Amino acid sequence: MGSASIGYQSGISARFDRNLNLRSDATLSSLPCKVDFSRKSFLSAATSTHNKVKRPECSNRARVCSLPNTDEKLETPILDSIETPSQLKNLTVKELKHLADEIRTELLSVLWKTRKSVKPSLAAIELTLALHYVFRAPVDKILWDAVEQTYAHKVLTRRWSSIPSRQNNGVSGVTSRLESEYDSFGTGHGCNSISAGLGLAVARDIKGKRDRVVAVIDSVTITAGQAYEAMSNAGYLDSNMIVILNDNRHSLHPNMADGSKASISALSSFMSKIQSSQIFRKFRELAKEKRDAETASIIVKDRRTYSDCFVEALVMEAEKDRDIVVVHAGIEMDPSLVTFQERFPERFFNVGLAEQHAVTFSAGLSSGGLKPFCIIPSAFLQRAYDQIGRGRVLLEGQKVALLGYGAMVQNCINAHSLLSKLGLNVTVADARFCKPLDIKLVRDLCQNHKFLITVEEGCVGGFGSHVAQFIALDGQLDGKIKWRPIVLPDGYIEEASPNEQLALAGLTGHHIAATALSLLGRTREALLLMS
Repeated sequence: MGSASIGYQSGISARFDRNLNLRSDATLSSLPCKVDFSRKSFLSAATSTHNKVKRPECSNRARVCSLPNTDEKLETPILDSIETPSQLKNLTVKELKHLADEIRTELLSVLWKTRKSVKPSLAAIELTLALHYVFRAPVDKILWDAVEQTYAHKVLTRRWSSIPSRQNNGVSGVTSRLESEYDSFGTGHGCNSISAGLGLAVARDIKGKRDRVVAVIDSVTITAGQAYEAMSNAGYLDSNMIVILNDNRHSLHPNMADGSKASISALSSFMSKIQSSQIFRKFRELAKEKRDAETASIIVKDRRTYSDCFVEALVMEAEKDRDIVVVHAGIEMDPSLVTFQERFPERFFNVGLAEQHAVTFSAGLSSGGLKPFCIIPSAFLQRAYDQIGRGRVLLEGQKVALLGYGAMVQNCINAHSLLSKLGLNVTVADARFCKPLDIKLVRDLCQNHKFLITVEEGCVGGFGSHVAQFIALDGQLDGKIKWRPIVLPDGYIEEASPNEQLALAGLTGHHIAATALSLLGRTREALLLMS
């Protein structure tokens, strides 16, 4: 008796032997129904006369369920009784298996309409039930890496009914801390669950809590570089957390008749053996001690720098606030940071050349209730740009918006002070990131002001041009907004002090304020301001 169960892409596939006998591994894909058939009934239909097509009659040995009527409520009695994931602990193993089938039915009743692959979603159902059965969410933190893995999780946390309408202010397609207490960390893309989970675990240890942290990552996102940066740092810190590799291939084929179940990759198997060995653990401890001796030896007594002043202020604040921690990334550590490391060794984390992990790790620390200062040399910060950043409005005003980037934000604030004395209240916003551009912030500034002035310490083709490209394609320039850039001139500036160079380039607070006045037709006041 051959059988086929729910599959994933449209169509039916079957295997035959040399005598055209149907083998028992026929499969049905992407039809949200179950199919049971025998070789005999299938072959009788296949060998029907070719000049007259007959539809095989259903019998007690061949049954095909039709596609579900999405307007009809599917029977899910156990799922309907679950109000919180903690109730899973009251179910028997048999009931848990039935619940998995009900969730599978519920997922298919909606996901088949999206025409997307449902394999990852179905593969994570039993894993999701196991995690919520063993751990105590939301006290214990469960982090999901890929979007598709979260669907069963959302079903169990009573949010599934809104999933189909998530494009219209429905439930988010990813995990969101604003949406549910069961979402421990907000995800926008894959490969960050280990970094964020490590941050939560370290924050828990510092705060003296005892909750458990579980990071789930799948066989696709595990290939990203950040995942390996995070695992390297996790191995060094040796914090108590669990990382689960959800290998979809194994989950989708639990009853493979042929072949052994190989690991997802040779690297995965090799690294697991190494990291579990005693020799490796001893070597890691020796390396840790050696690096801390070396760090102490690079302390240099010299004239005070900006970094010296910054670290001194940071130490003073850390002495008053136990939640302050420092995360450093880069090739070499600034000697001034040794002061903080020696004063608070348990609150200092040097992750090495892993800037992307450093940013997400810091986000995890913050989610755990700490106040991380992520210190990255500017030359290496570009490696962390894709950690989806947001700008901020510093001062609210009307008519004119000053969007500063980098060091020029302070000059925009100076311009705001000058204009306030003239009775003009302008908005000052800190872009914070050039790429990715905070398009929501830029769009809001355009829609609520008559003039947008971008200010940057860069030449033509930089941040301002990036903003202009977006607002042009977004149609903002077709409306009421008028845009003006303030940038460095496209040429050399003679040697001078930084302040003198900014004055020559037209990037001082006075220049910015004068530009705003000119746009509003207050030319005389603009000239007086520059005199």
